[in-house]
Amino acid sequence: MTELISSVATFDVRFPTSRHRDGSDAMNPFPDYSAAYVVLRTTGGAEGHGLVFTVGRGTEIQVAAVRTLADLIVGASVDEIVADPGALARRLIGDSQIRWLGPEKGVVHMAAGGIVNAVWDLAARRAGKPLWKLLADLTPEQIVAQVDFRYLRDALTEDEALALLRAGVPGRAERERLLREEGYPAYTTTPGWLGYDDDKLTRLCQEAVQDGYDLIKLKVGADLDDDVRRMALARQAVGPKVRLAVDANQIWGVPEAIGWMSALRGFDPYWIEEPTSPDDILGHAAVRRALAPVKVATGEHVHNAVMFKQLLQADAVDVVQIDACRVGGVNENLAILLLAAKHGVPVCPHAGGVGLCELVQHLAMFDFVAVSGSWEDRAIEYVDHLHEHFVDPVRVERGRYRAPTAPGMSGQLLADTLDAYRFPDGPQWTAAGDAVPAATA
Repeated sequence: MTELISSVATFDVRFPTSRHRDGSDAMNPFPDYSAAYVVLRTTGGAEGHGLVFTVGRGTEIQVAAVRTLADLIVGASVDEIVADPGALARRLIGDSQIRWLGPEKGVVHMAAGGIVNAVWDLAARRAGKPLWKLLADLTPEQIVAQVDFRYLRDALTEDEALALLRAGVPGRAERERLLREEGYPAYTTTPGWLGYDDDKLTRLCQEAVQDGYDLIKLKVGADLDDDVRRMALARQAVGPKVRLAVDANQIWGVPEAIGWMSALRGFDPYWIEEPTSPDDILGHAAVRRALAPVKVATGEHVHNAVMFKQLLQADAVDVVQIDACRVGGVNENLAILLLAAKHGVPVCPHAGGVGLCELVQHLAMFDFVAVSGSWEDRAIEYVDHLHEHFVDPVRVERGRYRAPTAPGMSGQLLADTLDAYRFPDGPQWTAAGDAVPAATA
């Protein structure tokens, strides 16, 4: 009997991180790290797990978007969708009526990405491989077939992508060996949240260096005097050789970004992340020209591969930051990785929110093995929040991600977590009473 997708279950799961200012930045001072959690179920009893990261209020809208798209996959043949997730991605993203709500951006696009990621998780589980390995074992032709080149051919053609991937085939086995033995480089944002006091900032910076990190990121942009003081404390704590990146989370306009960062130049910032609106490609280019050699990094709020294409064409970024949940899932991220590789721009994935470390590690590791073939000037973001809620949590040792070995994309939440943090009726929320944090009040 043909195995079919029998249901798409979606859950509003929220964690009260705002109570201790974990995750706080200039744009999001009181975030509650949350997710629209997606579970595909099949008539044969198999499951695929995905999620769409959010920061509290509005998660119910993301859940509704996933449910709206669910009808486009329920009843589909499992064999067909796991053999060609790209076809499903094009169907979800290209639906003529739902597409009007985007197109290819925002809540509906992210919902499609959550379902697509769950399909890839299901495919990897069926193959008995972690997702990075499933992807790395594909032929160049199979990888290219998963990418929608419709809006990209002026920057990257199918033939160019094939040539790039074929050139890396001879070294795949050796790079996979290195990945398994050494792990993938990580950087940490754990010390840098804007709501932390000076003592906590200093202590966590020192601990990060002791733990093997040579790149640490601080949030900036709320108050210049505070940023100068915090950067001085961080630089003193880590010494002159450890790189310090900063992240403004889109809080500035272009002139303000240039002026603010000029005041922080004395602390040798490695990059400025999201210095202005993520939609402002020419603004990013202007900031990059004005602040060089300080690098410009962006990507966690970039809607789609077309915008990444334009950022690269405009020489507007030094560091591409893919996000596992912002664009339309694995397939669109394959396109972005290929674009970055063609332009010779390193990829340092964004992974600050719940589940993002678990998911995006697979894409970075695949990139190393099969696409760029490099981890020079590359690192996956790491924060030490909420990993205990996952069946297969990330493992970071001495500043490096260890390659996952369990089948899937590592996004499955524990059943107890799902029960406890389900919003608004999970006990972690109903027991809060009058202590409901500001972000959800």
